[in-house]
This record gives sequence, C-alpha cells and structure tokens, in this order.
Amino acid sequence: MLTLRPAQERGHADHGWLDTYHSFSFADYYDPRHMGFSALRVINEDRVAPERGFGMHPHQDMEIVTLVLEGELEHRDSMGNTSRIRPGEVQRMSAGTGVRHSEANPSADTGVHLLQIWILPSQRGLAPSYEQKAFPAESRRGQLRLVASPDGRDGSVTLHQDASLYLATLEKGDRAVFTPGAGRKAYVHVARGALVLNGQPLGAGDAVRVEDEQTLAFETPESAEVLLFDLP
Repeated sequence: MLTLRPAQERGHADHGWLDTYHSFSFADYYDPRHMGFSALRVINEDRVAPERGFGMHPHQDMEIVTLVLEGELEHRDSMGNTSRIRPGEVQRMSAGTGVRHSEANPSADTGVHLLQIWILPSQRGLAPSYEQKAFPAESRRGQLRLVASPDGRDGSVTLHQDASLYLATLEKGDRAVFTPGAGRKAYVHVARGALVLNGQPLGAGDAVRVEDEQTLAFETPESAEVLLFDLP
C-alpha cells in the first residue's frame, strides 16, 4: 500500500533567513496524523540565507542525518567536530546522552539547501558520536546507493537503529527496483525532480509511506533525486 504525502501539505514556515518545510510535526507545526513513520521522526527541507544559520542548541537520544542538496553547511559540535557538508556527503550525528551543535551557511552570497533527518535510536543513553562520508555522484547514478545502515556496510555511515537510507540520482528513462524485506516498511522522499513509483507520479517534496509492497519500481520521466528509507 502506498500512502501519498503531498509536498504542498507539509508544514511550512518562512522566517526570512530560513525557509523550511516539515514532513512530520516539528516546532510550531503539529499534525497528529504526521508524527513520524516507524523509526523516522523528522524530515525538514531547509533553505538557509547567506551567513545565517542555527546557533548552538542541544539534542538527546536521536540519530541526526544531514544531506546538502546545494551550497555548503558548516557544522560545529560539543564533541569538538568542525566540518563543512557539501552535496554528495552524508553526516550522521548520534546525540545519545547529549550533544550541542550549530549548523550555518558560511557563504556571503549563496544560499544553502539541505535536508535534515531525525531517526529514533534503538536504545537511549548511547555515547554521542559523529560520522561524515562522501558518496560520489557516479555511485548514486541510476541506482539506489546505500548511504546509512545499522552495520555500516558498503561504506555507509552507521545508524543506531534497524533502518537504512538509500540515495539515487536518476536520469530520464532510468529504472531502479527495491525489494523490501518481509514485514518491513519504507518511506520514499523526492528531493528534486519527478518520478513514478509503482504507477504513482511524484514531484519534488512529495513522499510516500510504503507498507505491504513486494517490490518498489522507480521510473523517471525526467531526472530525479530520491531518498528511500528501509524501516522496521
């Protein structure tokens, strides 16, 4: 069964320096029908103005995954990590017993477009940790590339949850197939472009909750960037 989550029905806030869309309830956006899906708790699509960002703030007991679609994002945290996240890179921060971090757009003239994802960990009270890896464009082109998993296989970052994240960059005419495991759920989010999933047309920002489907077939009438979450 596919349940559509249209882009235009997401929560939205424009703070001037931050234009943000919430797939699930977050901050001032609350919808009891959209509190998360399985272990997936947050997908925020953010556009941050030049030289602006999120100041130091705390998190606890959450797996936080950040993907940059355009521009660069500067990260700092209380574990001593300082980095810049660019398109094609995946950052995973496990908040565990507690961590503080900031995310800012370091550019003086270019906005940054990103997705921040929260996944509930399988247990509370873990030690905070950090990981960042690059996944070249060719490894994602025309196929679903594993970028986050419970065991860090295939060079993916490690999640403290029985969940996996795949990324794909699909060009016109490409077809990719995913077979969920028995009893597994999936969540598909289109970051950019348009595609057809099991006959369901999807555009940028659209998402689909997937339950009890034996096969997921991705077809692209034009180019698309897509995220697939394999969930318990």
